[in-house]
Amino acid sequence: MPPFPPLYLLRHGQTDWNRDGRVQGQMESDLTDLGRAQAARQGEILKALDLPPGIAACASPLRRTRQTADIALGAAGLVPRFDARLKEVHLGRWEGQLYADLARAEPAVFDGNSVLRICLSGPGEGADTLRARIAAFLDDLTGPAVVVSHGVALSVLRGIVLNAGMDEMEAMSRDQGVVWELRDGREITHR
Repeated sequence: MPPFPPLYLLRHGQTDWNRDGRVQGQMESDLTDLGRAQAARQGEILKALDLPPGIAACASPLRRTRQTADIALGAAGLVPRFDARLKEVHLGRWEGQLYADLARAEPAVFDGNSVLRICLSGPGEGADTLRARIAAFLDDLTGPAVVVSHGVALSVLRGIVLNAGMDEMEAMSRDQGVVWELRDGREITHR
């Protein structure tokens, strides 16, 4: 496993679809008022951290991450480079549907499984393809970076960097409004 530079990870703030329990995947949605407040908090956290000079800033190009980056990275004086490899996992026919409706229609998939496991085994992109594109993003990093992405994509990224298996990735927080710092094989959550 290659050594990874320090990373500062931000999940986008709450969206109207998060609030409503709707599967987003790669479909577009907007931040709620709470989501904008969460992004502002992430900006405060970044400003308080001792970020290395010239640190890279990268974000998924989806609207909710662009909105989060505008607020959080803007507060820290960072301008992101948008990278499609940081998009959320594509969930095919599930995208746009309510989780509750899918759970009733496909109980064998949803009963007793975590959101992470459901998303990585659902229709669409799948775990191996997502892992490959996240690994390619990581391979291209040349130094420390701030990354704005999504719940499942960041779980996989954290799993790669921390050498974590599925059970460990399932146990990871997917909170919004925090910054995860990955450094020297450890994760620190800044609130």
